[in-house]
Amino acid sequence: MKLPKNTNRFCPYCRKHTQHRIFLNKKKNPRSMTYGSKLRARKRGSARGIGNMGRYSKPAITKFKMTGKKTSKKVDLRYECKECKKQHMKSKGFRAKRIEFK
Repeated sequence: MKLPKNTNRFCPYCRKHTQHRIFLNKKKNPRSMTYGSKLRARKRGSARGIGNMGRYSKPAITKFKMTGKKTSKKVDLRYECKECKKQHMKSKGFRAKRIEFK
């Protein structure tokens, strides 16, 4: 996907429309024990043993298949105001395999 290097946007710090530089930020690693990973562990049969294992105390589901992973990651776009040099980001990311700034 092609995006411009600079764009005119509203700066929440200056409280007016200014020129912004767009750049990609490195995506942060997700939490280790997300809801999906807990669900996966429970259905796979992890955390099984003698006695009550709390939320993992039910028997494993035998016929279970997780869907495959997605082909693209959500991009983390940052906008830097050229006047106050402060950065802010878009509230919702979008999926793209490659981002190119022209």
